[in-house]
Amino acid sequence: MQPETDEIKSANQKFYDAFGALDIVTMGEIWEHSEAALCIHPGWQPLLGWELIRDSWQGIFDNATLMHFNIQYVNVAVLGDTGWVTCIENISSVLQGRASNFGVMATNIFVRGPAGWTMITHHASPSLS
Repeated sequence: MQPETDEIKSANQKFYDAFGALDIVTMGEIWEHSEAALCIHPGWQPLLGWELIRDSWQGIFDNATLMHFNIQYVNVAVLGDTGWVTCIENISSVLQGRASNFGVMATNIFVRGPAGWTMITHHASPSLS
């Protein structure tokens, strides 16, 4: 396995750790802070730019008391200074007092810059199963 693959896997895990901890500070460290950043939450319109993305995460975190992830079927690919992870997110959550379990198919795209690998795209869609 090439070092870049391990670095992208680590960055991807940091994303899920921040998400599970409902930690906006760490989430901010993971994301590319530019207008090129793109986030598509399941059922949402695309969000462009870090400011809108940050606000979306803050809203999710403010309304959640639990987010637990079991990540499966992880595939990592690297091409130059871009890498991506595709996976299934099996999520147990408590949002606004309601518990639920559901699956999401996700693609997370990372770019390599001076600060290392940062997320530039998170696209999550409801799983078919």
